[in-house]
Amino acid sequence: MKKEILISREAGEKRVAILNEGYLEEFFIERDEALKQFGNIYRGVVKSIIPGMGAAFVDLGTAKDGFLYVDDALANPLDEEMSIDDSGERNSRKRRVNIDQVLKQGQEIIVQVVKEGIRNKGPRITTHFSLPARFLVLMPGDRRFGISKRVESRSERDRIKGIFSQIELPEDAGFIVRTAGEGKSDKEFIRDIKYLTQLWKKIRNAIKRKKAPALIHQEFSLVERIIRDYFTEDIERIIVDDKETYQQVLRFLRLYLPGHKVNLEHHKEPVPLFDKFQVNKEIGKTFQRKVHLKCGAHLVIEQTEALVSIDVNTGKFTGKRNLEETVYRANVDAAREIARQLRLRDLGGVIIIDFIDMEIYENRKRVYRELYEALKEDRAKTNTLPFSNIGMVEMTRQRIRPSLESAVYDPCSYCDGKGAVKSVASMVVETFRKIRKNLQGVKHKTLEVSVNPEVASRILSQDRETLRQFEKNNKSKVILLADSSLHREDIQIRNVN
Repeated sequence: MKKEILISREAGEKRVAILNEGYLEEFFIERDEALKQFGNIYRGVVKSIIPGMGAAFVDLGTAKDGFLYVDDALANPLDEEMSIDDSGERNSRKRRVNIDQVLKQGQEIIVQVVKEGIRNKGPRITTHFSLPARFLVLMPGDRRFGISKRVESRSERDRIKGIFSQIELPEDAGFIVRTAGEGKSDKEFIRDIKYLTQLWKKIRNAIKRKKAPALIHQEFSLVERIIRDYFTEDIERIIVDDKETYQQVLRFLRLYLPGHKVNLEHHKEPVPLFDKFQVNKEIGKTFQRKVHLKCGAHLVIEQTEALVSIDVNTGKFTGKRNLEETVYRANVDAAREIARQLRLRDLGGVIIIDFIDMEIYENRKRVYRELYEALKEDRAKTNTLPFSNIGMVEMTRQRIRPSLESAVYDPCSYCDGKGAVKSVASMVVETFRKIRKNLQGVKHKTLEVSVNPEVASRILSQDRETLRQFEKNNKSKVILLADSSLHREDIQIRNVN
């Protein structure tokens, strides 16, 4: 399996693409001016308590306050009766606590951002810190030990537990072995432990020095995070097209992966890096509603405020045998592509997948298994339910940052995010309705009506007689003006006399 990491920088923007056999698997983008908070640790001040929501707003010294739920606001995870599963997720068996029993307005508190602010919402924060390294995650204040659920081999899990039973661990911290830790040696784990304990010591010293509100610890930049989280033995090479970024990657590799031989290349060719590997073409497809599959079927992906809907259609795929076989093959291909699109677009929250109806129960089970296996490649946490009675699959995907579309596009100022505008015919009717209202009960009046040129053209070419009838019935005059600066749905009426 040939994997490559491409890193490109231009015009204040960094883009990273991960290719598998030349096929785009993951894509990330980061703008220099964008506020990046995920993973940051702050000394904040409790600004307000909302008992009805069981939450508080915390001033982080940034544009938007952090949002802190009561379950995330406990000073130390050991203060509550808790358990941790092998993935490092805290499974709470908590006594119910009111937010005003935990926090007071004006109180200083140390928090970490676990979810970026989206649109008008501020970032979600917690007091349960987690500091990731290459193979381990450190959890200050929690002495428990766990292994990622994605390490499925029982013998490997036992091997890792055996290694850690021989390692002297800090008393005030717990560790989670990441999926990348599978097959690693005790020396590699010890290197991560030393790095993380030193980092936590540095953070604690910064906490003592800085006054609230203040940034205590800043998470790595996009390029550094990608190397930390995605660089494995199956990555054949890293290619960078910017000299400064190339030097940044080189320094980070020497610091973070000492002794590892990494094939790092500086792309100097006149052809842009992402064009050479045809990445730009693939990125463009991630912003389209319709995604074509190799078999001829296609997906339709719609993002809404509440959820993401994915519809599977047979399209041009007719199959070779019978209808059930055709539908089954289309759904299998769709399941694989859906998992890929979720990663590429970084879609999160509730996701509803409407597969094509299958009559045979075993086919539904196989399609579900195909989706489940494909989602194992996803680093975001997912929870998938089997087919419902009406043939849909419901799932959730961890949302940490705004989706790729949100990062690149603003809501359309023309349609106000609706994705559609009123037809010209509808606006002609609405224009006449407003003219009638303004002329009602008044004679000898002159109105100046400004509309979009498309609407004005339709009125003057097809509805001129209706306009004249209005003037005649009200003994008034209507001056129709075409204004190209107006939205199609805008109508401006001014009383001239």
